[in-house]
Amino acid sequence: MAYPAIFLDSCCANRHNVGMKTHKPINVRRPEVMARVRDRVQQYDSELVDSIRANDNVLRLPGLEVHLAASFGFCDGVKRAIEVAYATCSMFEGRRIWLIGEIIHNPAVNADLDAMGLRHLPWDLNAPAYSELTEEDVVIIPAFGVSVSMRRKLEEKGVQLVDSTCGNVIRVWQKVRNYTKLGITSVIHGKAKHEESQATASQSCGEDGKGNFILIFNEEEAQMLADYIAGRGERDSFLAHFEGCYSDGFDPDVHLAEIGMANQTTMLKSETARIQNMLRAAVTERDGDDLRFHAFDTICGATQDRQNALFDLLDKPLDAMFIIGGYNSSNTTHLAHIASLKLPTFFVKEAECLVNLDFIRSFDVKAKAELEVALPPQAADLSRPWRVGVTAGASCPANVIESVVRRLAELRGCSLN
Repeated sequence: MAYPAIFLDSCCANRHNVGMKTHKPINVRRPEVMARVRDRVQQYDSELVDSIRANDNVLRLPGLEVHLAASFGFCDGVKRAIEVAYATCSMFEGRRIWLIGEIIHNPAVNADLDAMGLRHLPWDLNAPAYSELTEEDVVIIPAFGVSVSMRRKLEEKGVQLVDSTCGNVIRVWQKVRNYTKLGITSVIHGKAKHEESQATASQSCGEDGKGNFILIFNEEEAQMLADYIAGRGERDSFLAHFEGCYSDGFDPDVHLAEIGMANQTTMLKSETARIQNMLRAAVTERDGDDLRFHAFDTICGATQDRQNALFDLLDKPLDAMFIIGGYNSSNTTHLAHIASLKLPTFFVKEAECLVNLDFIRSFDVKAKAELEVALPPQAADLSRPWRVGVTAGASCPANVIESVVRRLAELRGCSLN
């Protein structure tokens, strides 16, 4: 099945256009600015969640036990991106402030920023909004980063850029740029339509635009790639399947001679490890050794911590698992997948999804839709405590986690002061 074309940098373009305006980096997280936005940023904290953390991550009520994962919620990169957004709105009050897409993948945070008058630029560079930008406009780059071509376009427009790109994402870019300098093709494990993967793919084209990449989504596609490397693939069907997910001029018979793995930072770590093993084995089968296979662990530490903490939590005797976060959050989706393999799992974005003890609204990862689903019988059995696990993706604020915990307690008739 061919992919739809994804928005990628034009790999043949020179990055340094004649007459391009230059911009000094700007630090909006200055002490005096952060003092003005402290209350807005702290609205995402939760005393209740902090108290549960301090009590071995367990909340015990007469009709409910809530077990929090040891690691969940906001990561440092997300906190920084939110601070950047609020600080920008304060520092440049009165000017038009634009955000490319969403600052993070969380509906509550994005709604709060929208209420402050933040405007949005789409990921499509051909959208009319880009032609209307002036040097007086301020544009925030989200935590996922942007493609080389998009950044170049914004620099050409002369806007004031404020960059909130996560440090973990930048480290991946450094890896793929190094691959390109060495003539190595980047194999990126990620989601083709995800902003971060698109940005990383564009970075792998290198300074001269002649670098190469191919983007794969899962183990099935990794096997297709491994078969081709080992000489068992058919060229036309291979290129048709991955259409839109490789660099301009990509030739699998040439550019798969030496490959280097990289990741969208929020992918499932165990899957990435299996894919690395598959591709390493394919190169070894073809060459007799793995000298032309390279790999670095580019899953971010926060993603790993949240996945590991969930595995530990699933070892407890729980009745159900609640995953909290934005439905378009990659790392949260992977948490939901992990939990669903062991327990009845419910992926919710907010407390309002918990309708009653009979059914709730939960996001179905396979159907990619929020559906009404029944809760297990234990939920309505008030004769014993209902034992539930709770975790949240790296872009989910603690106050949203608190609201879900309070709603669970309310449904079970428990009192929370």
